[in-house]
Amino acid sequence: MINVQNKYQKELSNFYWENNINGDVMKIQQLAFFAELVVEKNRQINLISRKDIDNIIEKHVFISSFIAKYIPEKCTDFIDIGTGGGFPGIPLAITRPELRGVLVDSTGKKIDAVRGFVNKLKLSNVQVENDRVESQEFIAKYSNKFDLVVSRASVPLIILFRYFLPLIKEKAFLVCVKGGNLESEFQKAEMKYKAYIKKSTIFDLSYKPSNVRNQNGKKLVLLELHK
Repeated sequence: MINVQNKYQKELSNFYWENNINGDVMKIQQLAFFAELVVEKNRQINLISRKDIDNIIEKHVFISSFIAKYIPEKCTDFIDIGTGGGFPGIPLAITRPELRGVLVDSTGKKIDAVRGFVNKLKLSNVQVENDRVESQEFIAKYSNKFDLVVSRASVPLIILFRYFLPLIKEKAFLVCVKGGNLESEFQKAEMKYKAYIKKSTIFDLSYKPSNVRNQNGKKLVLLELHK
Protein backbone atom coordinates (compact mmCIF):
# COMPACT_ATOMS: atom_id res chain seq x y z
CA MET A 1 0.00 0.00 0.00
CA ILE A 2 2.82 2.41 0.86
CA ASN A 3 4.37 1.69 -2.55
CA VAL A 4 1.08 2.51 -4.27
CA GLN A 5 0.78 5.76 -2.31
CA ASN A 6 4.37 6.67 -3.21
CA LYS A 7 3.62 5.96 -6.87
CA TYR A 8 0.50 8.16 -6.78
CA GLN A 9 2.35 10.95 -4.95
CA LYS A 10 5.12 10.87 -7.53
CA GLU A 11 2.63 11.01 -10.43
CA LEU A 12 0.78 13.95 -8.87
CA SER A 13 4.02 15.81 -8.09
CA ASN A 14 5.11 15.37 -11.72
CA PHE A 15 1.82 16.71 -13.09
CA TYR A 16 1.96 19.67 -10.70
CA TRP A 17 5.59 20.44 -11.54
CA GLU A 18 5.02 20.13 -15.31
CA ASN A 19 2.08 22.54 -15.13
CA ASN A 20 3.72 25.10 -12.81
CA ILE A 21 1.37 24.33 -9.92
CA ASN A 22 2.76 24.78 -6.45
CA GLY A 23 2.01 21.37 -4.94
CA ASP A 24 1.68 21.38 -1.16
CA VAL A 25 3.18 18.11 0.14
CA MET A 26 0.36 17.45 2.62
CA LYS A 27 -2.30 17.99 -0.04
CA ILE A 28 -0.49 15.70 -2.49
CA GLN A 29 -0.34 13.01 0.22
CA GLN A 30 -4.08 13.40 0.87
CA LEU A 31 -4.91 13.22 -2.85
CA ALA A 32 -2.75 10.10 -3.23
CA PHE A 33 -4.49 8.49 -0.24
CA PHE A 34 -7.86 9.35 -1.79
CA ALA A 35 -6.83 7.67 -5.06
CA GLU A 36 -5.85 4.57 -3.12
CA LEU A 37 -9.21 4.50 -1.31
CA VAL A 38 -11.14 4.81 -4.59
CA VAL A 39 -9.20 1.99 -6.28
CA GLU A 40 -9.73 -0.26 -3.26
CA LYS A 41 -13.48 0.48 -3.13
CA ASN A 42 -13.82 0.13 -6.89
CA ARG A 43 -13.37 -3.64 -6.50
CA GLN A 44 -16.81 -3.73 -4.86
CA ILE A 45 -18.64 -0.77 -6.47
CA ASN A 46 -18.20 0.73 -9.91
CA LEU A 47 -17.07 4.25 -8.98
CA ILE A 48 -14.79 4.77 -11.97
CA SER A 49 -14.36 2.81 -15.20
CA ARG A 50 -12.11 -0.23 -14.70
CA LYS A 51 -10.03 0.83 -17.68
CA ASP A 52 -9.21 4.07 -15.81
CA ILE A 53 -7.74 2.33 -12.75
CA ASP A 54 -4.13 2.53 -14.01
CA ASN A 55 -4.62 6.20 -14.90
CA ILE A 56 -6.67 7.28 -11.89
CA ILE A 57 -4.27 10.10 -11.05
CA GLU A 58 -4.37 11.75 -14.47
CA LYS A 59 -7.98 11.03 -15.46
CA HIS A 60 -9.67 11.66 -12.13
CA VAL A 61 -7.57 13.02 -9.25
CA PHE A 62 -5.27 15.46 -11.05
CA ILE A 63 -7.93 16.78 -13.42
CA SER A 64 -10.31 17.35 -10.47
CA SER A 65 -7.67 19.33 -8.57
CA PHE A 66 -6.44 21.08 -11.76
CA ILE A 67 -9.80 22.81 -12.25
CA ALA A 68 -9.26 24.62 -8.92
CA LYS A 69 -7.11 27.16 -10.76
CA TYR A 70 -10.16 28.24 -12.79
CA ILE A 71 -12.34 28.82 -9.72
CA PRO A 72 -12.66 32.48 -8.67
CA GLU A 73 -11.05 33.28 -5.32
CA LYS A 74 -14.23 34.91 -3.99
CA CYS A 75 -16.19 31.63 -3.97
CA THR A 76 -16.98 30.19 -0.53
CA ASP A 77 -19.65 27.47 -0.84
CA PHE A 78 -19.80 24.83 -3.56
CA ILE A 79 -22.08 21.99 -4.56
CA ASP A 80 -20.84 18.97 -6.52
CA ILE A 81 -23.85 17.68 -8.46
CA GLY A 82 -23.65 13.95 -9.29
CA THR A 83 -20.42 13.47 -7.37
CA GLY A 84 -20.25 9.71 -8.14
CA GLY A 85 -17.03 8.53 -6.46
CA GLY A 86 -16.29 12.00 -5.08
CA PHE A 87 -15.12 13.77 -8.25
CA PRO A 88 -14.38 16.62 -8.50
CA GLY A 89 -15.65 17.49 -5.01
CA ILE A 90 -13.13 15.68 -2.81
CA PRO A 91 -9.97 16.74 -4.71
CA LEU A 92 -11.38 20.28 -4.80
CA ALA A 93 -12.03 20.24 -1.03
CA ILE A 94 -8.43 19.06 -0.47
CA THR A 95 -6.90 21.56 -2.91
CA ARG A 96 -8.99 24.52 -1.72
CA PRO A 97 -9.64 23.79 2.00
CA GLU A 98 -11.12 27.27 2.54
CA LEU A 99 -14.13 26.23 0.43
CA ARG A 100 -17.13 24.56 2.07
CA GLY A 101 -18.87 21.94 -0.06
CA VAL A 102 -21.84 19.63 -0.38
CA LEU A 103 -21.32 16.44 -2.41
CA VAL A 104 -24.61 15.03 -3.65
CA ASP A 105 -25.58 11.90 -5.56
CA SER A 106 -28.79 9.90 -5.78
CA THR A 107 -27.02 6.50 -5.80
CA GLY A 108 -26.86 5.23 -2.20
CA LYS A 109 -23.90 2.87 -2.64
CA LYS A 110 -21.76 5.60 -4.18
CA ILE A 111 -22.66 8.10 -1.49
CA ASP A 112 -21.88 5.54 1.25
CA ALA A 113 -18.43 5.12 -0.34
CA VAL A 114 -17.93 8.91 -0.55
CA ARG A 115 -18.97 9.32 3.07
CA GLY A 116 -16.33 6.73 4.00
CA PHE A 117 -13.68 8.59 1.99
CA VAL A 118 -14.54 11.91 3.66
CA ASN A 119 -14.26 10.31 7.12
CA LYS A 120 -10.94 8.59 6.38
CA LEU A 121 -9.50 11.78 4.86
CA LYS A 122 -10.81 13.77 7.87
CA LEU A 123 -12.33 16.43 5.62
CA SER A 124 -14.26 18.81 7.84
CA ASN A 125 -15.20 21.23 5.04
CA VAL A 126 -17.62 18.94 3.15
CA GLN A 127 -21.03 17.37 3.75
CA VAL A 128 -22.32 14.35 1.88
CA GLU A 129 -25.95 14.01 0.78
CA ASN A 130 -27.78 11.00 -0.70
CA ASP A 131 -30.54 12.85 -2.53
CA ARG A 132 -31.80 14.20 -5.83
CA VAL A 133 -30.93 17.88 -6.19
CA GLU A 134 -34.35 18.56 -7.72
CA SER A 135 -36.23 17.13 -4.71
CA GLN A 136 -38.31 19.64 -2.71
CA GLU A 137 -36.59 18.58 0.54
CA PHE A 138 -33.12 19.22 -0.88
CA ILE A 139 -34.14 22.58 -2.36
CA ALA A 140 -35.73 23.64 0.95
CA LYS A 141 -32.52 22.73 2.80
CA TYR A 142 -30.06 24.38 0.40
CA SER A 143 -32.04 27.16 -1.31
CA ASN A 144 -29.81 30.16 -2.29
CA LYS A 145 -26.84 28.53 -0.52
CA PHE A 146 -24.07 28.15 -3.13
CA ASP A 147 -21.89 30.56 -5.08
CA LEU A 148 -20.17 27.74 -6.97
CA VAL A 149 -21.55 24.71 -8.80
CA VAL A 150 -19.10 22.00 -9.95
CA SER A 151 -19.84 18.83 -11.86
CA ARG A 152 -18.23 16.06 -13.85
CA ALA A 153 -21.53 14.24 -14.31
CA SER A 154 -22.66 13.63 -17.90
CA VAL A 155 -25.85 15.66 -17.40
CA PRO A 156 -26.58 18.07 -20.30
CA LEU A 157 -26.02 21.73 -19.42
CA ILE A 158 -29.70 22.58 -19.90
CA ILE A 159 -30.64 20.01 -17.20
CA LEU A 160 -27.81 21.16 -14.94
CA PHE A 161 -29.26 24.69 -15.04
CA ARG A 162 -32.67 23.40 -14.00
CA TYR A 163 -31.06 21.57 -11.07
CA PHE A 164 -28.88 24.35 -9.69
CA LEU A 165 -30.88 27.55 -10.22
CA PRO A 166 -32.93 27.21 -6.98
CA LEU A 167 -29.72 26.42 -5.07
CA ILE A 168 -27.44 29.29 -6.04
CA LYS A 169 -26.98 32.76 -4.56
CA GLU A 170 -27.71 35.98 -6.51
CA LYS A 171 -24.20 35.74 -8.01
CA ALA A 172 -22.55 32.39 -8.62
CA PHE A 173 -20.26 30.41 -10.94
CA LEU A 174 -20.64 27.11 -12.76
CA VAL A 175 -17.49 25.06 -13.43
CA CYS A 176 -18.03 21.76 -15.18
CA VAL A 177 -15.91 19.33 -17.17
CA LYS A 178 -17.43 18.07 -20.41
CA GLY A 179 -16.29 15.90 -23.31
CA GLY A 180 -17.26 15.80 -26.97
CA ASN A 181 -18.78 18.55 -29.09
CA LEU A 182 -20.24 21.15 -26.74
CA GLU A 183 -21.55 23.59 -29.33
CA SER A 184 -25.13 22.37 -29.65
CA GLU A 185 -25.42 21.52 -25.93
CA PHE A 186 -24.22 25.00 -24.99
CA GLN A 187 -26.53 26.71 -27.50
CA LYS A 188 -29.59 24.93 -26.11
CA ALA A 189 -28.71 25.94 -22.54
CA GLU A 190 -27.92 29.51 -23.57
CA MET A 191 -31.17 29.85 -25.52
CA LYS A 192 -33.26 28.96 -22.47
CA TYR A 193 -31.16 30.51 -19.70
CA LYS A 194 -29.47 33.46 -21.42
CA ALA A 195 -30.87 35.92 -18.87
CA TYR A 196 -28.85 34.22 -16.11
CA ILE A 197 -25.50 34.03 -17.95
CA LYS A 198 -23.41 37.15 -17.41
CA LYS A 199 -20.20 35.74 -18.89
CA SER A 200 -19.24 32.41 -20.46
CA THR A 201 -15.85 30.89 -21.27
CA ILE A 202 -14.96 27.43 -22.54
CA PHE A 203 -11.39 26.26 -21.98
CA ASP A 204 -9.54 23.34 -23.53
CA LEU A 205 -8.40 21.26 -20.56
CA SER A 206 -4.90 20.76 -21.91
CA TYR A 207 -1.98 20.04 -19.61
CA LYS A 208 1.60 18.76 -19.75
CA PRO A 209 3.14 16.30 -20.48
CA SER A 210 0.47 13.88 -21.75
CA ASN A 211 -2.36 16.12 -22.98
CA VAL A 212 -0.61 19.15 -24.46
CA ARG A 213 -2.97 19.45 -27.44
CA ASN A 214 -5.98 18.25 -25.46
CA GLN A 215 -6.05 14.88 -27.22
CA ASN A 216 -8.47 13.76 -24.49
CA GLY A 217 -10.99 16.28 -25.81
CA LYS A 218 -12.01 17.53 -22.37
CA LYS A 219 -13.36 21.04 -21.99
CA LEU A 220 -14.03 23.15 -18.95
CA VAL A 221 -17.12 25.35 -18.98
CA LEU A 222 -16.92 28.43 -16.75
CA LEU A 223 -20.07 30.52 -16.44
CA GLU A 224 -20.64 33.60 -14.34
CA LEU A 225 -24.30 33.60 -13.28
CA HIS A 226 -26.63 36.31 -11.99
CA LYS A 227 -30.15 35.47 -10.87
